[in-house]
Amino acid sequence: MPRPTGRVLTLLELLQSGGTRTVAELADRLGVDGRTVRRYVGQLIDLDVPVESVRGRYGGYRLAPGYRLPPLMLSDDEALAVMLGLVAGRRAGVMTAGHTASETASAKIRRVLPKRIARRLDTLLESLAFTDQPGEFAAPDAGVLLTLADAVRHRRPVSIRYTDRDGRRSERTLHAYGIVAHSGRWYVTGTDPEIGEDRTFRLDRIADARTLPGSFEAPVGPDPAQRVLSGFATAEYRHEVVLRIHGTVEQIRARLPAGVASLEEYAPTADKDRATGRWLRVRLRAERLDWLPPLLASLDRPFVIERPDELRVLVIALAQRLASHACQA
Repeated sequence: MPRPTGRVLTLLELLQSGGTRTVAELADRLGVDGRTVRRYVGQLIDLDVPVESVRGRYGGYRLAPGYRLPPLMLSDDEALAVMLGLVAGRRAGVMTAGHTASETASAKIRRVLPKRIARRLDTLLESLAFTDQPGEFAAPDAGVLLTLADAVRHRRPVSIRYTDRDGRRSERTLHAYGIVAHSGRWYVTGTDPEIGEDRTFRLDRIADARTLPGSFEAPVGPDPAQRVLSGFATAEYRHEVVLRIHGTVEQIRARLPAGVASLEEYAPTADKDRATGRWLRVRLRAERLDWLPPLLASLDRPFVIERPDELRVLVIALAQRLASHACQA
């Protein structure tokens, strides 16, 4: 059974996580009654920890704003979670300020860890292997990211300076309603009020972000992540590809995710079981077509190419090469 001192430290950790905690919630987490919670709070106050009492129906206890936290204290599980999060974020490319901030943060955490925990973490990290290479993506500016996050939360317009993939620079106003991490990059999605259309921007291409006066209403419909994926699937590229594939949504999405292609019923079958295979029309856009024939072959589903004709030629050529290789002695 935890000793009272341990429970007091646990109470401090709960209050450090932010917000107001009710007496009932704290009592449940600590395994004590409400009277004991109040006694523990008194002990923290005696140690000059500024715990505030919040009255009312949703009242309880919280730490005073601006309270400087004591030296970092992590349990084994917490240290493992933090270190693995830093490693995974660095490999996925969803870190700000490049690799330097991640490496210095890891070093600071290691310095305050007990040697026993540090050795166990080192053992794990040395044993850990990944199936893909680390992400080599440009990192967004932390100031830009935080400014956009604040604009999203408070529904404030924001002015951004943006450089597109062709190197064209522009300054525009955005009603930002979501920040999305996808495939190693950060994106902000919102409405451009000048043209009244949804737009998605890469954060590493935003040189500056500045909050503007005013506010806007949050849009209805798909969430920000779905809007970003839909935008990728319908972006302007050299080739517009339209296919019909016989299979379930799950089978097709295994090779053509929402960020690559959009799906629609070719012959509606609302009266049939959703798990039953049927024809779906698949639309996508691509700069090159050479990656599609092997992908379609890997689907192992019947398909029809509606357009373009160039894709049909590439698929036939791949089929002939495979047949030729299979027939060789």
